[in-house]
Amino acid sequence: LGTDSSSATMPVTMTCVRNVGVPKRIAGFVVPVGATANMDGTALYEATAALFFTQAYGTDLSFGQQILVAVAAAVGAAGIPSAGLVTMALVLTAVGLPLKGIALLFAIDRPLDMMRTVVNVYGDGVTSRLVQTWNPDIKPDEDDLATAYEQVEPAASYGD
Repeated sequence: LGTDSSSATMPVTMTCVRNVGVPKRIAGFVVPVGATANMDGTALYEATAALFFTQAYGTDLSFGQQILVAVAAAVGAAGIPSAGLVTMALVLTAVGLPLKGIALLFAIDRPLDMMRTVVNVYGDGVTSRLVQTWNPDIKPDEDDLATAYEQVEPAASYGD
């Protein structure tokens, strides 16, 4: 809860996901992809803030603009602290809302950013378990043995 970066929590998330029985192969793929592209908390924040701004400024968003807000926020945000404010500027510009409303969010962004990170990390953990459920043939104990590296003799290449 003390951090506000999905990328910074990735080692802890990997450990927690492995402790609940997710194989190394699945955790090693799902958690990094989720930390960069699966920003559920940020998408919820951006959509809620955009709707707040539309009500505050007395405008309306079309259904297409609302979808644009949700998709751009979920995929376009980085896993760094306060990335939501940066992407908020992009989202507000894309839907034609004034940027001066972002100043209203500066005072409360830190606790909101921590909550967004909690939602993002939780989503990565749940997704890891779902992928494990869909692939029952990958067993954690066998997977750890199967991914051990074998010693390979270097090949003579490039005239060596």
